[in-house]
Amino acid sequence: MNQYQSDGRHDHCGACCGGGCAGCGSALQLTQGELDLLLHFAELPFLPVARRWDSEVPIYLEDGTKSEKEMSLIIIALQQKRLIRLDYGLPLSGFDYEAYQDYPVRGSMALTARGQQVLEYLEIYGIGES
Repeated sequence: MNQYQSDGRHDHCGACCGGGCAGCGSALQLTQGELDLLLHFAELPFLPVARRWDSEVPIYLEDGTKSEKEMSLIIIALQQKRLIRLDYGLPLSGFDYEAYQDYPVRGSMALTARGQQVLEYLEIYGIGES
C-alpha cells in the first residue's frame, strides 16, 4: 500500500507496517494560519497562486494579514497535509493577476477531497484544542 492510500478505515501515513495502523490519520493538527486559509476555501473554492520560474515556492498575495513568506509556508503545509492542491497549469479565468507581475507562473489552488472532508468535519464538530 502506498503511503497515502486509504483502506477505508485509516489514511496511512507510511509510519505503520503490515496493516497495524494505530489511526495516525484520525488526528490533524493545524496552525491558526492554516486553519484561516482552509476556512477561506469554504468561502471561495478556488484561489490564485503564482511562483517564479526558478522556484517552487507558492505565492498568494490576497491575504494582507500575513507576510508573503508566512503565507507560502502555510500553503506548503496544507499541500503536504493533502488538504489543498496547487495547479499552475490552470489559472483562474477572469482573475486579475496584475499584483502577481513578478511571478510569471500563475495558477490556482483548491481544496482536495480530504480538505473538503476536514471542512465538513469542522463545521459539524468544531475545533478541538491540543
